[in-house]
Amino acid sequence: MRLGMTVFAVMLVAAAGTAYAAKGTRFWNLTHAEIDSLQLAPAGSTDFGENLCLQDDDKSVEADERLQVTGVASGTYDAKIHDVTGRSCSAKNVKVEEGKVFSISEKELIDCKQ
Repeated sequence: MRLGMTVFAVMLVAAAGTAYAAKGTRFWNLTHAEIDSLQLAPAGSTDFGENLCLQDDDKSVEADERLQVTGVASGTYDAKIHDVTGRSCSAKNVKVEEGKVFSISEKELIDCKQ
């Protein structure tokens, strides 16, 4: 009986870990505006990738929305964002860890232009 309970507990923990990992890497928009373009480049480079907002059903990420992203490896990135008000900004040294949430907040935005 004790062995059965131990096996059950191990299976429950494994299932919970799998469910957590299944959420994948997510971007959390902590700015004040809806973002319609988010591009990442390895920190210090200008090699920006695709617009990650295109992975969303409505092609944008509202304020306080989380977007599941694919194709982004763990690392440190510089970001370019554009919001629906026409503002373009950058953020430096954004830490991304596969399977976890990364965010950009209003206070991290620099070089904003309307």
